[in-house]
Amino acid sequence: MEFTEIDLRKRLTPLQYNVTQEAGTERAFTGDYWDTKDPGTYHCVVCDTPLFSSDTKYDSGSGWPSFWEALDPEKVNRIVDRSHGMVRIEATCANCGAHLGHIFPDGPQPTGERFCMNSASMRLEREES
Repeated sequence: MEFTEIDLRKRLTPLQYNVTQEAGTERAFTGDYWDTKDPGTYHCVVCDTPLFSSDTKYDSGSGWPSFWEALDPEKVNRIVDRSHGMVRIEATCANCGAHLGHIFPDGPQPTGERFCMNSASMRLEREES
């Protein structure tokens, strides 16, 4: 799925555009969802693909929304990222290529992974009470 730059700049905030299209990072403890505990599903802000469940969200202490697994492993691409003098695993939306964040091997069981995502890359669809 492809979107034009003009379309994305109209639909997304400057921060959402920077994060999803330029692999930017929001400052820790500033995003809308870093400490949200509301039940629901987190969707890609660009293409609306469901990516993460609140059931796998946890407080990693990092200041970014963290999950121990994706809803469907096929929905999140893993790309080796050698930027900034580090080697990390970048997480992108498999549907549209939007940058989501990074995946680290220091999460809780059962996966041991921490999907450290940017709030700006996602939209929470809250469950009805």
